[in-house]
Amino acid sequence: MNDVKRPRNASRFAHFRSFVFRGLGVVLPPLLTILVLIWAWNTIESYVLRPVESFARMGLVWYAESQDGTLTQVPASAVPNDDGSFQYGSYRYVPDPTGRRYLPEFVVQTVEENANYFDEDAPKLVSAKAYWNRYIQLEWMPRRLVVPVFLIVFLTILYFLGRLFTFGLGRWFFHNFDSAILRIPIVNKVYGSVKQVTDFAFSEREIEFNNVVAIQYPSKGIWSIGFVTGNGIGQIADATGEPMLSVLMPTSPMPMTGFTVTVKKSEAIDVDMTIDEAIQFVVSCGVVVPPSQRADRAGIPGQDRKAKVRDGAIVLPGSAAASSPNDPSAV
Repeated sequence: MNDVKRPRNASRFAHFRSFVFRGLGVVLPPLLTILVLIWAWNTIESYVLRPVESFARMGLVWYAESQDGTLTQVPASAVPNDDGSFQYGSYRYVPDPTGRRYLPEFVVQTVEENANYFDEDAPKLVSAKAYWNRYIQLEWMPRRLVVPVFLIVFLTILYFLGRLFTFGLGRWFFHNFDSAILRIPIVNKVYGSVKQVTDFAFSEREIEFNNVVAIQYPSKGIWSIGFVTGNGIGQIADATGEPMLSVLMPTSPMPMTGFTVTVKKSEAIDVDMTIDEAIQFVVSCGVVVPPSQRADRAGIPGQDRKAKVRDGAIVLPGSAAASSPNDPSAV
């Protein structure tokens, strides 16, 4: 009785574990994508947006104070009030926390009415400059306005930098800058590694895969799926006396990495699979096989899976590339 229950419990645990892993497979890709995007935005905000925002706010504070926004003494034409404030022009001025400077009353009122807008760690309001700083954050540079404007300006700058350093003098300058940085000890190691990652992530150049082949790699008798990327190196073809192929051998389950090998064209089997199907096969570690290439189809009547020779290469046809039964190249 116990022996019957144990396999059942083991089977239930196996199903539970399988569903948990499937759930992780569904949840982790979008979750990790969101985390990477959040990290990227936090990095840009901390090291680009906030310094630029602070610099711009300092300039606006200086401009506001220079336009009678802050007064160091009561003007002779001002009309004083009993509470220590005075009317000057169209504004009523009140003393700042130090009592040595005066600023418009509407600035103080706006800041105090929106005190909850700022964090507890925000600088204390100890001067007229501090009041102007917060007022500009509230009225002139709110986050709902700063972030969209920053993104537009940031992307525009990136666009023009991309154009500048892609052609002519900019391209020459960028090439020489790279060369100079790579000559600096220690720095060249960090810079070179970071540049490889950014070039891989943001470069628009794509590897053009011609077709999918199977070759004996990494040793005889072991067949692996690869992507043909070119006709190989001419000197190797001359030495062997046979046409060659350059093949990218992807690694599972991360097909964006792998090894580039050069093989004889006659030793490559042209497999009838699309690039997407081959990538799915590699990512799934061989679990996801296209219907046209499943081994169990060999016993289905009417499925002719004979190989043939095409341009010196052995070809395993599938449903899309199946040739006529009268093809003289069939073997």
